[in-house]
Amino acid sequence: MLRHLAMEMVRVTEAAAVAAARLMGRGDEKAADRAAVEAMRAEFNHIDIDGRIVIGEGERDEAPMLFIGEEVGLRGERSFPTDIAVDPLEGTTICASGGSNALAVVALADRDCLLHAPDTYMRKIAVGRESAGAIDLLKSPTENLYRVAARKDMPVSDLTVCILNRPRHTDLIDEVRKAGARIRLIRDGDVSAALAAAVPESNVDVLMGIGGAPEGVLAAAALRALGGEMQGQLIFRNDAERERAKAMGLDDPGRVLMPQDLARGDVIFAATGVTDGDFLKGVRFKPGGAVSNSVVMRSASGTVRYVTANHDFTRGRMIPRIDGE
Repeated sequence: MLRHLAMEMVRVTEAAAVAAARLMGRGDEKAADRAAVEAMRAEFNHIDIDGRIVIGEGERDEAPMLFIGEEVGLRGERSFPTDIAVDPLEGTTICASGGSNALAVVALADRDCLLHAPDTYMRKIAVGRESAGAIDLLKSPTENLYRVAARKDMPVSDLTVCILNRPRHTDLIDEVRKAGARIRLIRDGDVSAALAAAVPESNVDVLMGIGGAPEGVLAAAALRALGGEMQGQLIFRNDAERERAKAMGLDDPGRVLMPQDLARGDVIFAATGVTDGDFLKGVRFKPGGAVSNSVVMRSASGTVRYVTANHDFTRGRMIPRIDGE
């Protein structure tokens, strides 16, 4: 993987984040997502890669761009072949309501190194570097909490578990509470929650529960660079999704997916804050421009860079506009 592509991915997430941030709090999820998708897709046109979207906005007939299988980048004879996972706006509801932790996210890897997963659900558990190797998705939440607590040399009662606030998690929440751990319930954004579980400065120790499979692949890419661990298991809503997974190369789609199954090889992960969050500040507009805050990581080196960028709309191409302007 070429190292300079790390900063190129930051430019991609910056473009999407700035575009989506213009619609923060407007109450229109579709418009915010569309703005992020269009800006991200346009930025890919300037990058010298032979890119293939493997995690995107859905199938070709579901999304006009950044759909699964779409080819992006300059795609010249010497362009680097890559697989790409994107979530132009992770947290569409968050952005539309002006909430916290909305992100624009991209993961880039060598060809055939990111899981090709259908847009279905995934049962997940994610932890940081200290707890890597201690978790087992096939074990109960209680046993995993005790394993993490032992690895971190702290009582279970001091652990914080991040869980999506969904009816499907009623039993999980009850079990975690009975085990004695603290819980942080979130409305959306389990990529940012997985990041929080892997960052030492965060107050989150574990991510548990069922979320989107595409977000699981993106989170796994980030945890590879951060030295954490994530395990996942696809949860299908119908037989068509199971058959789709098999068609995408998963011979045993129900098995537990380990980190090397989700994102292997040299992986680059980049994210830019759309709204203020635990991990990154959101976009701030100023006369003639904006300020964005991003993070970029590379698994090969383990380097994590935080990037604050000042965007000058008067002379750059990043001039996001919304309907009516």
